[in-house]
Amino acid sequence: MAKILNIVESAYRATLEEQDDTVLWLTHMLKNLGADVALLLQGNAVCYLAKNQDPSGLRFGATSVNHPPALDSDVVQLVEKNIPVFAVEEDIRERGLSDVPLVAGFKPVSQRAVAELLDQHDQVWRW
Repeated sequence: MAKILNIVESAYRATLEEQDDTVLWLTHMLKNLGADVALLLQGNAVCYLAKNQDPSGLRFGATSVNHPPALDSDVVQLVEKNIPVFAVEEDIRERGLSDVPLVAGFKPVSQRAVAELLDQHDQVWRW
């Protein structure tokens, strides 16, 4: 079975239309179907790790988002499903998240170690 690594860098993609990041959802579904899948968060997507995000007041003019995403909870569900979740340490630091409570269970990796992580997977899907 091929080992798949999903890389998410573009954060909050489609989260206005959906309750979830589509790639987090896809990763969860692939695991449910028996795939050997892992997730790497880098760039702005490392913000998904910040605990207790509350976008419930999000509005665009007179339109409110009725079902805001709970991306930190989505990441927790991936970890609980035994899906390896990696995040680039430098990106966490650059976004000021070093002193913010982050979800448990993700595996920090340095930017230098990303190439090795890619090499450990047969397929790399970058979103």
